[in-house]
Amino acid sequence: MTQAQRCNVLLICGGKYHDIDFARLELLKLLAEHDHLRVVVRDDYRDLQALAGCDLLITYTCDVVPGASQLSALEQRLREGLRWFALHGTNSVLQFLHNGRVDTPPLPPALRRMLGSQFVGHPPIGRFRVEVTDPRHPLVAGIDAFDIEDEPYLLEADDVQCLLHTEFEGRIKGFVKRDWPRRRHPVFYLQPRGRGGVLYLTLGHCRGHYDMLPLLDYYPKVERCAWESPVYYELLRRGIRWAQPPAGSQR
Repeated sequence: MTQAQRCNVLLICGGKYHDIDFARLELLKLLAEHDHLRVVVRDDYRDLQALAGCDLLITYTCDVVPGASQLSALEQRLREGLRWFALHGTNSVLQFLHNGRVDTPPLPPALRRMLGSQFVGHPPIGRFRVEVTDPRHPLVAGIDAFDIEDEPYLLEADDVQCLLHTEFEGRIKGFVKRDWPRRRHPVFYLQPRGRGGVLYLTLGHCRGHYDMLPLLDYYPKVERCAWESPVYYELLRRGIRWAQPPAGSQR
């Protein structure tokens, strides 16, 4: 039997206002479907040794921003061929203001260039339609448009290769930018970078009773959103397969 080539995975799950433990566990279950993956888990980007040694980076974060040395390491690894599967709030920075609104200050320019977008706001959790932008692409081939319950992420996005999108028009409460004209917002997209690239999936909100501390002592509803949908797990599985380097490739 041929020995599978080991693939080193760095899984970063950390941040605020989400059930990070739940997301981490679910992602580890999916990674465990691949016997050749060796996974290191961290809650931020500070472990430069793990970043330098990984073939695949997966991030599920909220309001977690790499520092200058970590940004440089990420840029270098993408130039070398790293594939980064970024989930949900990886592109978010949050600032709670005295007037009760949430601001989303700019990401560091290097991070914005790498990710290709920034989170700006979302309407309340609800069902919305996700359309297939590029049905011929292997990452979404055979997937039809679907309805899903989640946070519809509204982004400022660069010229990314969009695979799935949603449309929104209207006013949202709670965020500094409230009024949105009708336009498409990427839900699943590719952003090539160097020899590597980023695959971003905005779906996947989750929250438990105690994840709003210190803002709230107790959050009344457990939210699982897209994690309750089979199509979300299919997209995660496809993303994990995409992120693995081709057999025989060298970093």
